[in-house]
Amino acid sequence: MRPSRLSSLARGFTLIEVLVALVVVAIALAAGAQASGALTRNADRQAQVILAQLCAENELVRLRLSRQLPGVGDIVTPCEQAGQTLQVETRVIPTPNPNFRRIDARVLAEGQPLLQVTTVLGRN
Repeated sequence: MRPSRLSSLARGFTLIEVLVALVVVAIALAAGAQASGALTRNADRQAQVILAQLCAENELVRLRLSRQLPGVGDIVTPCEQAGQTLQVETRVIPTPNPNFRRIDARVLAEGQPLLQVTTVLGRN
């Protein structure tokens, strides 16, 4: 073989080709990092909503177990779940039937609403 033909066969990648490959890899890594960040935020949000649901349900069960119709008005109670202190705002509203009350339990974390559960409670 002639030396000119050997040098053309042993040719490597050009700088432009390497840079294009690096850009493609960087874009793929950035997309993967963004997707994993979104999954992490979603998991945190889901965990907070589950804790908020526990707080709201606990407050509603507490009202049911009191065996008396709650008075109309607002009640704010703290709720400790998994090391976090959430606030449960309970609003008792009268209904057209005096034997029932509508109860809205709204759970907040640092002033931001997480969840609201509404039920109707009757006389026992």
